[in-house]
Amino acid sequence: MLSQERLLHNFNAMKEFTDTEDGITRLAFSDEDWRAREFIIGLMKKAGLAVRSDSFGNLIGRREGSDPTADVVMFGSHIDSVPKGGNFDGVMGVLASIEVINWLNENNFVSENPLEVVVFMAEESSRFGAANLGSRAFCGTLTSPELDALVDDMGISLADMLRYRGLDPALLDTAKYTGKIKSFIEIHIEQGKLLEAAGKQIGIVTGIAAPTRLKIILAGDADHSGATPMHLRHDGLCAAAEIILLVEKLAKEAKGQLVGTVGAIQVSPGVMNVIPGRVELGVDIRSISMPAKVHMVELLLPKIKEIAAQRDIPVHIKTIVNETPVIIQEMVQDALINICKEADYSYMKLPSGAGHDAMHLAAFAPTGMIFIPCKGGISHNPAESASMEHIVAATDVLYQVICKLSQKEFSWKQSV
Repeated sequence: MLSQERLLHNFNAMKEFTDTEDGITRLAFSDEDWRAREFIIGLMKKAGLAVRSDSFGNLIGRREGSDPTADVVMFGSHIDSVPKGGNFDGVMGVLASIEVINWLNENNFVSENPLEVVVFMAEESSRFGAANLGSRAFCGTLTSPELDALVDDMGISLADMLRYRGLDPALLDTAKYTGKIKSFIEIHIEQGKLLEAAGKQIGIVTGIAAPTRLKIILAGDADHSGATPMHLRHDGLCAAAEIILLVEKLAKEAKGQLVGTVGAIQVSPGVMNVIPGRVELGVDIRSISMPAKVHMVELLLPKIKEIAAQRDIPVHIKTIVNETPVIIQEMVQDALINICKEADYSYMKLPSGAGHDAMHLAAFAPTGMIFIPCKGGISHNPAESASMEHIVAATDVLYQVICKLSQKEFSWKQSV
């Protein structure tokens, strides 16, 4: 059987790889991330996996099949975190994948297809401002110019950090996976409240939302707060306040098709007795519907320019990210649902509001995601929590689907 004790031990061990006592801070390519990576390598090798690293640092642990030439069945997630995050985001998918390998070994299970557990680097955008960097490198969509352009708060570029870790940015192209993938499966905490509210053990993901992210720069005038009359002001923060409320208003009017957030504000000079001048906003719009996102942006941009013009404030709008949402194939959803039914796990279908590495793999192979509840829907927070009962249930579903996928005659359509 799956070893709950082994899983719990590994979760507790991962807690130690953090730069803060309050929650988990394990930023991509940091010392803490690299030590956690070495720990995971050790677990992989102990499970009998042949471990290799690509030129971006992604880890691939391979369990050979009886037919080494068959398409690879792939599963995994990430281990980097946001600042002061939790111990389950990403980590659960990695530890559960390794536990599946252990259980296959203990059951002397012979797979026909090769199995590969992947740990993707830099899934979180916290350090370099862009998400899913490892899976993008893996899928060949990360470009060399981005390695120099992406810079952290300390002024260190992604290219320099790769060099620091003994990786060569010039070899980025070789990180692209060239084998044939039969399927990719990722399990993850929901990072929302739907499963807990419904009292369900397992979530079958129907689609993965993708972000459109905008940087809005308002060039107001930083004048004296006492000596400048109200009618002569060009207050960048007042204009920003209107824009923030506009984003909320338009997102609400979309009636559940998307969400919109202004999550970052930088105000200059940022003192009480000076009218705010330059203000920078970070806008995040997400949906599993690309048309809904496009419509929101088409409504938003002219209104932002109108607000700025009415206040006589120059505005610059830059699109940082405009990713395409992923719809999970129904045949994959239905096959996972059948496993839940057979094992008597309660389940529901739901979209993923958060982005995941799986969304990039979906362009190459049938891809599925399995969610479990997290307490209170809290994630990216020290209070992030998930029950071992739910973790074991999801790991069991992953085990069963990997057993099916690892037989060459298996097809998603036939399993429905």
